[in-house]
Amino acid sequence: MQDDDVNPVDSSGESAGMQARTVERHVFLAGAAAVVVDQIAEETPVALVYNGISHAVMMATARDLDDFALGFSLSESIIDDIAEVYDIELHTNPDVHGIEMQIRISSGRFAALKERRRNLAGNTGCGLCGKESLQALQMQMPTVATSGMPFDQLSKASLLKAAQSLNDRQAINLQTGALHAAGWVDMAGDIQIVREDVGRHNALDKLLGAVASRKMSTSHGFVLMSSRLSYELVQKTARANIAILAAFSAPTTLAIDLATQAGMCLIGFVREHGFVVYSHPERLLAE
Repeated sequence: MQDDDVNPVDSSGESAGMQARTVERHVFLAGAAAVVVDQIAEETPVALVYNGISHAVMMATARDLDDFALGFSLSESIIDDIAEVYDIELHTNPDVHGIEMQIRISSGRFAALKERRRNLAGNTGCGLCGKESLQALQMQMPTVATSGMPFDQLSKASLLKAAQSLNDRQAINLQTGALHAAGWVDMAGDIQIVREDVGRHNALDKLLGAVASRKMSTSHGFVLMSSRLSYELVQKTARANIAILAAFSAPTTLAIDLATQAGMCLIGFVREHGFVVYSHPERLLAE
C-alpha cells in the first residue's frame, strides 16, 4: 500500500508534524507594544483511508494518530470491534501538506462502508434536515444501560478531583492555549489517559481509540472533556458504551435529549466547586 513518494512515519505524530510551532507575535497591552515569541498550535489535514479509499479528511493535531484512526472507526460505526482493524499505517506525502492514515479493515466492514457511502451519495438533503433525518438520527443511538452490565456510580468528590487536574495534564495546551482535551477517568477521580486535539471530536476519538486498544472496561470510568457538549460527542460516547460524559462547558439541547435516550449521565459546567447534571442523575452516588 506504500507508494515510492509516500513515507511511513511514527504514528505518535512526532515525525508527521509538530504539535506547536514557534512564531513571533506583536502584543499591544495597556498602551505599550512588545514583540514576543510564542507557541502556536499546529493544524494538519489528516485523511482517513480505508482499504485504499479515502473516507474523510479531518483537521487535527498530528499526535496519537493511531488512537485517532481506531477511535474514529469505532465511534462512526465503521467497525464494531478493534479486531476488525487489521493494520494502521501513517504516511506523509511531500507533494501534499497533510497526513494519510491507511487503515485496513475486514472485507465485511469495508463492504458495509461502501454501501453507506453509496446511500450518502444519493441523498441531496443536508445532514439533519427534515423529519426522516431526525428519526434516522434517533435510531442510531445505542443504549448504554444494557442488562448485566454493572456500571459504577460516580461520586461528586471524584468528579471534582478530576476536574481540578485535567488542565495540568494538557501538555500541548499548556504551551499553546488552543487545544481541547478528553480524559478517561476512573471512579476514584484519577485521570488514566488524556488526549488533545484542535478539534473536540478528534480529541474524543483519540481517547476512545486509546481506551479500546488497552481493552479498558468502559463500565468503570467516565469521560471528562474541556469543551462544550454537542450531540456528536454524546453519540460517540454512547457507541463506546460509556455511561457518564462530563465537560467544563454547556451542552446543547439535542445533546441532552440524546443522552437521556441513551441512558447516559450528562454533566456540564464542571468547576472546582460544583457542576450541573442534565440527564440520568442516578449515575451519581447520593452523598
